[in-house]
Amino acid sequence: MAQRPVHFTASPAPEAQAALSRLTAAYGQTDREGAGVIVALGGDGFMLQTLHETQALDVPVYGMNCGTIGFLMNVFSIDGLPARLDDAAEEVINPLSMAALTRDGATHRALAINEVSLLRAGPQAAKLCISVDGKVRLPELVCDGALLCTPAGSTAYNYSAHGPILPIGSDVLALTAMAAFRPRRWRGALLPKTATVRFDVLEAEKRPVMADADGRSVRDVASVEIRSEPRIRHRILFDPGHGLDERLIREQFV
Repeated sequence: MAQRPVHFTASPAPEAQAALSRLTAAYGQTDREGAGVIVALGGDGFMLQTLHETQALDVPVYGMNCGTIGFLMNVFSIDGLPARLDDAAEEVINPLSMAALTRDGATHRALAINEVSLLRAGPQAAKLCISVDGKVRLPELVCDGALLCTPAGSTAYNYSAHGPILPIGSDVLALTAMAAFRPRRWRGALLPKTATVRFDVLEAEKRPVMADADGRSVRDVASVEIRSEPRIRHRILFDPGHGLDERLIREQFV
């Protein structure tokens, strides 16, 4: 621990708070700004929150699962933490940058480590026009919604929507529809990581749409532009043999 001061942070869940008390009693606590590594206690949602909150620090984050979902987390244990941190392998993830223009003319910006999704916000299906790098690729998609995800997010909402699982080093993004009505059963697309994707909402007043970037929502959007943000690097630590590449492969054979 002396080599890399640790800052522990935990979700409000009772299990995570109990783990926080035990770990700080065993290993001490360092202020976040002075830490060499951050240990996040909770589930994947809290891990995403921690990564967003600490992105300016350029400090690796090691998650331990105290929640119901732990794809980004390691197995929880009090014992041997300094050795686990020393042995951990680092994965680097670039988030997506979202610029959502609402019907009142305001632009809302947010970053997403997993995905940016567009969802219908009324009783009728959404109508979306999809462009890639300035070229219209799908003039009209009638659906409950659509999303663009990173490889790290491909096993989250994207997977539930029957999208593909992406290897971490693939440098591609997955564009996936939710309940596509027309074109019937449209299967989505794989796009290069450098692509800029734009969604224009058709009939926005009649068919309202909301946009969501890792839980940060914007209502009544008219258009949404999304691209990968290579200038921001999220550093995540995993126990040896349990990194994202292994987890992504294993998930496909469950």
